[in-house]
Amino acid sequence: MKTTVLHKANTRGHADHGWLNAYHSFSFASWYNPDRIQFGMLRVLNDDTVAGGMGFGTHPHDNMEIITIPLEGDLAHKDSMGNESIIKTGDVQVMSAGTGIQHSEFNPNASQRTKLFQIWIFPKIRNVEPRYQQITLDTTEQKNNFAQILSPNPDDAGVWIHQDAWFHLADFNAGFEKTYELKKEGNGLYVFVISGNITVDGQKLETRDGLGITDFKTLDFKAITDAKFLLMEIPMK
Repeated sequence: MKTTVLHKANTRGHADHGWLNAYHSFSFASWYNPDRIQFGMLRVLNDDTVAGGMGFGTHPHDNMEIITIPLEGDLAHKDSMGNESIIKTGDVQVMSAGTGIQHSEFNPNASQRTKLFQIWIFPKIRNVEPRYQQITLDTTEQKNNFAQILSPNPDDAGVWIHQDAWFHLADFNAGFEKTYELKKEGNGLYVFVISGNITVDGQKLETRDGLGITDFKTLDFKAITDAKFLLMEIPMK
């Protein structure tokens, strides 16, 4: 039987550091909620706004799949693997931290803020060789569609990670309806609304709401207004 957990936008953790305005869907840094540790293998969903010219200094990660999706502006990335790049709106980036990496992320534009999602997924294999991947999406594929941006398969559309997870971005016109079919039995789906209002099997979601769903095979999505949203299908254990 289908089960759901609703995370309204205003129940998220919030930290305003001046240069960084961050909202946490799951426990992170100084915000701890014992009921909001993770959803299956989804450990972190941070909704960050970085002020012009500011950013995260060099810091370490290991044994985590880290996905960055810019929503507005750019992010300059530099890491211990020798990668230096600018991640732009419309791109998606993934790092498999594996045995360990260090990286920094800065907003390279002094006069423009950067908005982004940073997502952490537990990998199914520990201590892999660290890797980096960045692609530019064809955002037209998202119009009234579930456009795949991540999978476990290097030959598939989007980036890939060391986990049986599939991410899709959708940009629906008001009134549009579409059914999502689960990719792998036992997985759950976490839906996060970027903008607008939708329903998922009748459950209304508004901007920045999150909904975790388990024990289903299909889900019916309908846009109440024009709406953009992210679907993250991940293993539950």
